[in-house]
Amino acid sequence: MSSSKKLTLHEDWAVVILGSLIILLSIGGIILSVPVFSWSSTDQLFANVFNAGNLALIGIQFLFVFVIAALGALIMGKPIKSFAIMFPAVYVLTIIALVIAGNKQVKYYGLEAVIFSLAIGLVIGNFFKLPDWFKAALSTELYVKIGLVLLGTSVIFSDILKAGSLGLIQALLVVTSVWYFAYWVCKKLKVDDEIAMMISSAVSICGVSAAIATAGAIKGDSKKLSYVISMVLITAVPMMIFMPMIAHYFKFSQEVTGAWLGGSIDTTGAVVASGSLVGDIALKISTIVKFSQNVLLGLAAFVISIYWTYTKHPAGSDPDKKPTLKVIWERFPKFVLGFIGASLLFSFVISPETGAHIKDSLKNLQGLWFALAFTSIGLETNFKELFGQNSKKPLYAFLIAQTFNIFITLVIAFILF
Repeated sequence: MSSSKKLTLHEDWAVVILGSLIILLSIGGIILSVPVFSWSSTDQLFANVFNAGNLALIGIQFLFVFVIAALGALIMGKPIKSFAIMFPAVYVLTIIALVIAGNKQVKYYGLEAVIFSLAIGLVIGNFFKLPDWFKAALSTELYVKIGLVLLGTSVIFSDILKAGSLGLIQALLVVTSVWYFAYWVCKKLKVDDEIAMMISSAVSICGVSAAIATAGAIKGDSKKLSYVISMVLITAVPMMIFMPMIAHYFKFSQEVTGAWLGGSIDTTGAVVASGSLVGDIALKISTIVKFSQNVLLGLAAFVISIYWTYTKHPAGSDPDKKPTLKVIWERFPKFVLGFIGASLLFSFVISPETGAHIKDSLKNLQGLWFALAFTSIGLETNFKELFGQNSKKPLYAFLIAQTFNIFITLVIAFILF
């Protein structure tokens, strides 16, 4: 038991250390050039993506993340030999996903690389038997949380204030009302507590990132996280396509439409794609609203970790015995400190010029860590076991909560915009 706690604590702090290291290296001048993955034809694929120069950038990027991930494996006490075989394989699969997502037609539909990295991992993980040592070497949570720490560099407080109070007000109203409704529905349907928390956060805050942050806050099972993420990604595409059509049919203003899209659609890429289908104003408003919800991510993870600690009574078998501050600190997701620290650093310390100079590199690395994590999630997830264990109730709860989210967000958008 003490060994498990020690490893968990090491992993949480490893995330903060490694995420901070990446940021400090970037500030210090080690800025990785962003590889090109955009293509629209076979000729462009070989000319833009598979040319020698771009392959060299992909190789340099591999060396960088390999060293960072290897440090993480050392800190967590994982066998380096197994890691050295596993990580290159996961990286290659992730690059394949990035190449697929780089296609012009795929981009048009707002399909993000994480969808394909998860799908590739699931296909391999469910149709081929992977060695136990390979699965044991996967560090899904480490990759996810490093990505979340890097996400904090894009949460700039001055940008939120410039966006106006309406976006913040809507974000707060939507997150609060939808989260409680979603959790209530999950409990009514007797959905597993961990999945209920992940669904509630995913639907109400910012989809995949919120589900991941919640899983980290409650030390949730990665297979259950994969189940929730799959629901988020699958429903994001039809929402992205049909919601702009509905707005056009009923002649909603671009302001209302943008607020509706930004508050309802879970993934950021799908929000941008759907907003673009409506117009420039809708795109701007939808991005502001979604960005405002992203800001609440760190706060939500902190509150959820406290709530989970108290309701699950980890201090002992006595349900009336409240957990101590020590227990709360042990359960607190340390990556939130990295997320908040990165946001404060780039909001109040780093100059806008420096931030602008390194933001593309950091955003690229953030997306890469997420994609690596989703590939890993797919590889370690057996959908037959997952659906057999959790039945269809989580899906029903998710769809009901998402429907409520669509309607309540539209009402709030009409009132505010």
